[in-house]
Amino acid sequence: MLYLILIITIIAVIVGPSYWVKHTLTKYSHPEDRYPGTGAELARILLDWAKLPAVKVELTDQGDHYDPIAKTVRLTADKYNGKSLTAITVAAHEVGHAIQDRDGYVPLRLRTRLVEIAAPVEKLGAAILMITPVITIATKVPIAGALFLAGGLLTLGFATIIHFITLPMELHASFARALPMLVQGGYLIEGDEPHARKILRAAAWTYVSASLMTLLNIARWWTILRR
Repeated sequence: MLYLILIITIIAVIVGPSYWVKHTLTKYSHPEDRYPGTGAELARILLDWAKLPAVKVELTDQGDHYDPIAKTVRLTADKYNGKSLTAITVAAHEVGHAIQDRDGYVPLRLRTRLVEIAAPVEKLGAAILMITPVITIATKVPIAGALFLAGGLLTLGFATIIHFITLPMELHASFARALPMLVQGGYLIEGDEPHARKILRAAAWTYVSASLMTLLNIARWWTILRR
């Protein structure tokens, strides 16, 4: 019974944040025409206000983000073309990262460097997990498989660790950059500020929640390898 409770708790901790983020962003995506301009249009206005005319605003299918290397704010179609509260609020959040970059915000630089490291590390982790059964069978020494498994688990969890470390940077982009621009610039409809705060909090947690979901893949690998 305790084991079952533990499993349920772990799943709730992993899946809960992802569900909350998705639910919050979806909830305020309606009505779709609440604002006169799109997320992309507001992003452009805010970037020009922040004296960042060289920063581009592009459409993407890779998730909303700011690319500090390409100096580009990228928005998914529902934010880029959308006129909902979620669309303009998420756009402001990503512009917040562009302003952090302009100001030389150290946590953003740290995060950028860590993400560069994470990509090859995660690929290595996946490769280690894939060859673990082969190593175990070939050597007939269980400890070999255990070592490879441990290495794979650590590397696959690297992204999750990075996003937890840089969560304060995400919250800074939301509440020290995006929210003041939205409120002081008069871009929010009266009564929308409390809801915009919820969206900004969800936007800050987006990467963490997505990374937590990778832990389910780790659990899946663990189950397979124990058979």
